[in-house]
Amino acid sequence: METTIIYAVLVLAGVAVGIFVTYFILRNALLKKSNGILEEAREKAEVVKKEKILQAKEKFLQLKSEHQKLIDEKNRNIQKSENRIRQKEASLNQKLQEAQRKNNELNAQKANLNSQLEILNKKQAEVDKMHAGQVKQLENISKLSAHEAKEQLLESMKGEAKMEAMMMAREIIEEAKLTAERTAKKIVIETIQRTASEHAIENTVTVFNIDSEDIKGRIIGREGRNIRALEALTGIEIIIDDTPNAILLSGFDPIRREIARLSLQKLVIDGRIHPARIEEVVTKTKKEVEQEIMEIGKRTIIDLGIHNMHHEMIRLIGRMRYRSSYGQNLLSHSIEVARLSATMAAELGLNPKKAKRAGLLHDIGKIAENEEELPHALLGLKLAEKYKEHPDVCNAIGAHHDEVEMKTLIAPIVQVCDAISGSRPGARREVVEAYIQRLKKLEEIALSYPGVVKTYAIQAGRELRVIVGADRVTDQQADSLSYDLSKKIQEEMTYPGQIKITVIRETRAINYAK
Repeated sequence: METTIIYAVLVLAGVAVGIFVTYFILRNALLKKSNGILEEAREKAEVVKKEKILQAKEKFLQLKSEHQKLIDEKNRNIQKSENRIRQKEASLNQKLQEAQRKNNELNAQKANLNSQLEILNKKQAEVDKMHAGQVKQLENISKLSAHEAKEQLLESMKGEAKMEAMMMAREIIEEAKLTAERTAKKIVIETIQRTASEHAIENTVTVFNIDSEDIKGRIIGREGRNIRALEALTGIEIIIDDTPNAILLSGFDPIRREIARLSLQKLVIDGRIHPARIEEVVTKTKKEVEQEIMEIGKRTIIDLGIHNMHHEMIRLIGRMRYRSSYGQNLLSHSIEVARLSATMAAELGLNPKKAKRAGLLHDIGKIAENEEELPHALLGLKLAEKYKEHPDVCNAIGAHHDEVEMKTLIAPIVQVCDAISGSRPGARREVVEAYIQRLKKLEEIALSYPGVVKTYAIQAGRELRVIVGADRVTDQQADSLSYDLSKKIQEEMTYPGQIKITVIRETRAINYAK
């Protein structure tokens, strides 16, 4: 037992000694290793330090070089500026010297002129003195005073003037006789060419007949919304009064009246009358009227035997159906002028086809949609040249009111035939034309302002409705636009009574349920 204890003690002692020895051995090894690591770290740190110092030096040298370049560049710019300033200074000095030299020359010339003027004054005095002496000598020789000689000269000149005046009067009388003869022949030709054609004065009111008085209320709509929508979309004033079974469509533009009439007719037949349906029907009717205009133009040129005409000219011819000239339907007038021109050209041995074409197109400038500030004859000339019409036809169009010089024999024929067609008793009414021009001028003034989408002159020109884009004009700008329009109309136009300017700004929110 004791032996076992001793062995155990010895084993424990041995283990303790081993642990102690092992600790010291490991401690020494770790110390050596840590010292090596520290030394290695110090070496690496020294290397990194040296590299950083080198990089810093290189960066410093680079920045220094760039800075020096900037300084050199600024110095060069300063030197260039100084050189330019020196050059300008030298140039100014040179110009100043030149101006001084010219001033000296001018002073010298002025002095020279003064001396010459003195010499001329002296010579003039000598000439006057010599003239007086010569007059005295002449009086002594002729035994007449200067006043008596002047009287005799005037008497002889009066006699010569009377003779020349008599000769001129005789020439004027002969020329007047020839002119009177030509004028008489022209009047006779116009009288012979007049036919018994019927003429109807174009009006500015269309009557729309209805079957029942109940339809009037449906057209007006709740609180008048239907009639307001129809007037805003067509630009036509719809007059609903006590007239039985009739609604009046009033407006100066026949195309708008036709669109309004056809739209009303479709709405009444359909039975659905509300703003959305009205807008749909009016849009569709406008397209149909445009198609009808093209058809009218095509039928017209086919009936007259005219070929190879630009489609835009055909469309303008169709629009003539809905225009009037001093109350005379423009298309009927143009067709009549075309036929008269062809007949007269054939009688004179000229080209009847060119004459017919020029006669049909002579008033095409009245349909010009851009409404330039030019006479309609010049506008028609520009349109004809634009769409490649023959130069003879273009000249006849532009010269039928003597706006340009007549360069072809067709031009006077078209001018005469235009006078024949328009001079029939009851064919024209100038009051209507002036009225229509005034309404057009009203709409043009309003359209000249930015943001204006549509303009309609209604109530015989007593009201101007202006529709503006809600995205381009605010409520405050709409008030200002109404005021500016009233002032401009007062300054530029002459009209009876007063004109009400209504600016309409409408915002629409549209979406679709799918």
